[in-house]
Amino acid sequence: MALPRSVDHRARAAALALLVALLILPQHEARAESDAYELHDSHFHLTNYIQEGIEIGEFLEIMGDKVGRAALFGIPLQQTWSYQNTGSYAPTYYLHSDAPLYYYSFTDAYIAKAYRSLAPAQQARFDPMITGFNPADMYAVDHIKRVLRTFPGVFTGIGEFSIHKEFVSAKVAGNVASLTNPALDRILEFAAESGLVVILHCDLDIPFQKVDAEPTYLTQMRDLLLRHPDATIIWAHTGLGRVVRPAGARTSAGPAERSPRHVDMLERALTHEQVPNLYFDISWDETAKYVVSSPEAVRLTADLINRFPDRFLFGTDAVAPKDQESYLAVYYQYEPLWQALSSEAREMVKKGNYERLFDRARARVRAWEKANVEP
Repeated sequence: MALPRSVDHRARAAALALLVALLILPQHEARAESDAYELHDSHFHLTNYIQEGIEIGEFLEIMGDKVGRAALFGIPLQQTWSYQNTGSYAPTYYLHSDAPLYYYSFTDAYIAKAYRSLAPAQQARFDPMITGFNPADMYAVDHIKRVLRTFPGVFTGIGEFSIHKEFVSAKVAGNVASLTNPALDRILEFAAESGLVVILHCDLDIPFQKVDAEPTYLTQMRDLLLRHPDATIIWAHTGLGRVVRPAGARTSAGPAERSPRHVDMLERALTHEQVPNLYFDISWDETAKYVVSSPEAVRLTADLINRFPDRFLFGTDAVAPKDQESYLAVYYQYEPLWQALSSEAREMVKKGNYERLFDRARARVRAWEKANVEP
């Protein structure tokens, strides 16, 4: 028997109210949870170059009430301890030894295990990333798929992984990674298909390049981005490094000022219609030293971010920090930049862009897993 129209109307209204609650309230709760924190971290290493670090529970305590969420990964490379090279001295960093680095795939299982040790509410604060693959290996994409199938519900993206990195690339055993290698194309094609967000380290130039020379890898990087417009790529450190200075930097000793030429190159990338999914992170104290090297450098950077506030993310690039002070050192190093940004841009760089990119990636990767991972 049909319900009276008044009862049917009330039932429909109640159902609609329930649907709205299910859809909207979780977003409000997430927003309130985000508002409780000052920043998110788009670039964090739980372990170092010999696969040692801190427990994930310790890191939660270090995040405290300051950092809401973090992209979580180890380091894909292991430093060899060669007795012939350093004797009884055990190197812990890639500059401590002339012995090679090699890819350490177990890092992904370690990160997954650490993540799964947490309660669901704690897991929600992390976005684990797959890093234990060789980007010069055509089988790298198979490793990424295997990790997703082995640990469904865990990973959000891939990276940080490196193509060209000063003093590191030449130490890696085996084939050298390249922006023109089809193995990298396969990786980015799958990232676009699955929704995995990509954190890519690639120096814009070689160390100690001449001031007026075109950055060595600029054209190759542009062509790579044009080949993969559907992949969400975060270019780590805006392409800078320890001794890879901003393009056109005027000084060769000490922190070089962030030059208009470097900012112009970033702007051209951001306005290119065929690379809509390119983002930059400003992680690492080596990046910050250029940005805050002078009032002019701060002004140039702030002006760029204020014009493109949805394309930049903050990250610490901290490696297994011992306490909150050391963990957030680079965040406070950027204080002149925070002061120069508009309130909207500051909020987006610190938190908003992280939430938008990583929440979207979470949803898309879970959908790929549902379609491709057997129960």
